[in-house]
Amino acid sequence: MSEIRPFGDAGALAPARVLRQALPGGGFVLRSAEPLQPFARCIGDWLEHWAHTTPDALFLAERQGAGWRTFSYAQARAEVGRIAQGLIDLDLPPSQPVVVLSDNSVDHALLALATMHLGRTVCTVSSAYCRLTKDYTKVHTILDTLAPALVYAAEPSVYGPPISAWAGRGQCPVVLSRGATELPGAIDFAQLAQAVESEAVRQAFERITPQTHAKYLLTSGSTGTPKVVINTHRMLCANQQQMTQVWPFLNRHPLRLLDWLPWSHTFGANHNFNLVLAHGGSLYIDEGRPMPGLVEKTVANLREVKPNLYFNVPRGFDMLLPFLESDEDFARQFFGPLEGLFYAGAALPQSVWHRIEAVAMRLRDRPLWFTSSWGSTETSPAVTSVHWAIERAGCIGAPLPGVDLKLVPSGDKLEMRVRGPNVFPGYRDAPDLTAKAFDEEGYYLIGDAGKLVDSANPSLGVAFDGRVAEDFKLMSGTWVSVGTLRLRAVAALSPLAADVVVTGHDREEVGLLVFPSPAAKAMDANERHDKVRAALRALRAEGGGSSQSPARALLLAEPPQADAGEITDKGYINQRAVLARRADQVLALYSQAHHPDLICL
Repeated sequence: MSEIRPFGDAGALAPARVLRQALPGGGFVLRSAEPLQPFARCIGDWLEHWAHTTPDALFLAERQGAGWRTFSYAQARAEVGRIAQGLIDLDLPPSQPVVVLSDNSVDHALLALATMHLGRTVCTVSSAYCRLTKDYTKVHTILDTLAPALVYAAEPSVYGPPISAWAGRGQCPVVLSRGATELPGAIDFAQLAQAVESEAVRQAFERITPQTHAKYLLTSGSTGTPKVVINTHRMLCANQQQMTQVWPFLNRHPLRLLDWLPWSHTFGANHNFNLVLAHGGSLYIDEGRPMPGLVEKTVANLREVKPNLYFNVPRGFDMLLPFLESDEDFARQFFGPLEGLFYAGAALPQSVWHRIEAVAMRLRDRPLWFTSSWGSTETSPAVTSVHWAIERAGCIGAPLPGVDLKLVPSGDKLEMRVRGPNVFPGYRDAPDLTAKAFDEEGYYLIGDAGKLVDSANPSLGVAFDGRVAEDFKLMSGTWVSVGTLRLRAVAALSPLAADVVVTGHDREEVGLLVFPSPAAKAMDANERHDKVRAALRALRAEGGGSSQSPARALLLAEPPQADAGEITDKGYINQRAVLARRADQVLALYSQAHHPDLICL
């Protein structure tokens, strides 16, 4: 592969140097050979720095009609000061969070920054709990758990009903960016931002310590109540320093991002938003989504913004591909200024990788850098990073500076555990859950499995090896590696499958629930069945035994439902939620009775 030089900078990426420490019993610890350098005290230090250093540089932008509503760093800092003063004037209870219910927006960002500037905690709740359902039980349970000091939402038509129906409605102020008069007692966001910043804001800012809680983030919680993950300023600031050391270009080349990833999740909020803020870049908020009818908005925004680094989940890249392959003008606009593609949330199917690379190679004379990372809400989020050239998906990178990555034998896998300054202190008001989240040495039990790409050379990184808890045994006692098989199945079924869910717990055979792609739906039934059967035969021919050879597949008529927890805001499938909700279709998959969408070998 040609040398990867983002921004044409020979020193853009740090060399991978990994140390390995053997442990008794066959486990080992991986560490970066590069020590972690000092990092910022708090999130607000970044905003203060860039407002002083590059005051006129663009920080935030969102769609406003045919143009963009924009804020420079100086404008953002001034607005944050006013909003912070407005929060002080409301005399909110000190230990309770400011809770945001709506999607990404400039107002959302400024309120969150103002909250953290005061040493208060902000929590963004997935808007799906309000947007995609009329049953507000889940969002009300979350609000009861959080006990907000203040609730914010963009407007009343979507968020007014769940707020009004909440039993705790009268216990805290509600702020709306638009239509505040339509919700009795609500405060207009503009009114909050009219306060004159006083010395009290500076005093509160100076009291912040690295241990101060910056955010609460909720785990996905597909069943039961989500856990409330504490994110401290230390975690978030350490993680950005860790990434800076493996991506040195961040200190030399300002980022220009277009991003839709929700701030209720750590990828969009802590990785991408903080990456821009920590390094003085520009963030354009994308109102598009990887969904039919919304991906077109992303395409229009990409034409205009032309980001130099692009982040998405595999589903998002898959939905962009038809536009890139059919519209050369758009593809040139997209790939021309692009220095790298970052995928996370799930592994990128190799078929999607090859299709992206094929378009890029036709239109540019330099190789495209594909990169990824691995981590969780509890690790703020990055633990590993790919900061070198890779030729295919699967590698999740090497440990970041300051991280201890322990791999411990667990059955026929190696369970990964994490320790470092970017790891959370615990779950809010849940000491029992916190105690269960760490081992006796203080490593966070993340629940994922991994293995070295090359057992003789740890500097080539770690490959993701599925979720420890997702794997299951067939009736034969053979373990099925769900993560590995899912990737192989999606690749074999390309372009027929948007995604698959692996089945077979305590059964004789592995099966697949298949979410068909638009291409599959456009075929007649016989052609579709023949192609799926051929893909199953191809998987069997690859070997791997019964645990890696699905013998049957069922094509699902209904796409995955976000409201039911089957697909997260980040756009990937929740295997456990799908299996629970579609138990009758799992039975149909293994039934001997005729089913029009059942394909068996």
